[in-house]
Amino acid sequence: MLRAYVIVVLIVAFGHSAVYNLVGMTGSIIVLAVLTLGTLGIWVPAISRARPWPLEWRRLPWAILGYCALALVSVTWSHWPLATLLTGLLLLSLTLHALFIAHMLSWRELLRAMASSLKWLLGLSVAIELWVALVVRHPILPFFFDAPGDEVNAHWYWVRGNLIEGGRIQGIVGNSNMLAALCLVAIIVFGVLFAARVRWRTTLALWTLVAAYFLVRAASATIYAAAIAVAITLVVALLMRRAPGPGARTRLYVVALGGTAVLAAAAIVFRGPILERLGRTGDLTGRFEIWQQVLERAATSPVFGLGFSTPWIPSEPEIHGWIVDHGITVFHAHNMWIDVLFQLGWVGVVLMAFIWASLLWRSWFFAVDRPRWDLRGDRPFSPLTLAPRSSRSCCSCRASRSPRRS
Repeated sequence: MLRAYVIVVLIVAFGHSAVYNLVGMTGSIIVLAVLTLGTLGIWVPAISRARPWPLEWRRLPWAILGYCALALVSVTWSHWPLATLLTGLLLLSLTLHALFIAHMLSWRELLRAMASSLKWLLGLSVAIELWVALVVRHPILPFFFDAPGDEVNAHWYWVRGNLIEGGRIQGIVGNSNMLAALCLVAIIVFGVLFAARVRWRTTLALWTLVAAYFLVRAASATIYAAAIAVAITLVVALLMRRAPGPGARTRLYVVALGGTAVLAAAAIVFRGPILERLGRTGDLTGRFEIWQQVLERAATSPVFGLGFSTPWIPSEPEIHGWIVDHGITVFHAHNMWIDVLFQLGWVGVVLMAFIWASLLWRSWFFAVDRPRWDLRGDRPFSPLTLAPRSSRSCCSCRASRSPRRS
């Protein structure tokens, strides 16, 4: 029952835009509030009954919690305090769910829950794309409003019905880039579980093919680049596991970093033909103009920013009509670092950089080092450790540290 509940939470977290498109803002807030109360109702009694106290405070992700605190405190200087409060509570709720899942499940159980939630989202994406393409036969708006394709802005559509006729598909989440990101995460999770020889490997392989097909049809240049980075990282990690000693690892690091630098330089030099091949313009489909406007406004409050709001609330007077793309008010900067600088200034950027650097450091050595929880250092590598994660857990549960489950 716990795993089933976690799957529901992950479906809502990964597919939050689908929930919004289905039940609207009020409905999505109610769904999130119910899940938050449910998580507290399960987690608080579990912690209070456990002896000894199961949470190790030093193992909590304090940098992430510090970022959450900064986001909430920014309401005192925010240019949009109501949006800061609303999205800050959303951030706290999702962080609460993340800590709950990390505490209650082992790493294998968490990967299995992620796989199940991603299968649901992929399956629902297949279903809604087929339904719109074969039954409705015209694009649909959020909340299942029925409107002909020539009467509204095409960017307002939830699903455009391009599965059979061709073109970018959006799936249940209603956004091609988000769908592609979910597909890439699904391929990683499915691949790790397949390598770990879990049950139903044939089914996993079929779901991987579905995710790969949707990733290609979503046609997200950003996720294509991310997929290349994932493939390179996997190759380097596997080579690191086979390195006979520190010297060999050092040489691999030099070759990997040098090769990455060469590829990055080539991508910059040939970005024009590459973007043209991907159907993108030289300014990344208007991204440069958006970044310039956001940076100009961020410069008015560079230290602490203008106030947290992720996403931006289009109804806010200072946001509505500020940056318009395809007739729609833009609600994020299309770049995480610029967005953080805009909202929380350089303080937020430094904190976010520390968060990502620490997560990268821990997840990398979790992937390339042998499992260890005592002095023994010859245990075989596990495919499960290739899934990126922080090796620091927020709990001291015996289940998450036992050799059998590790």
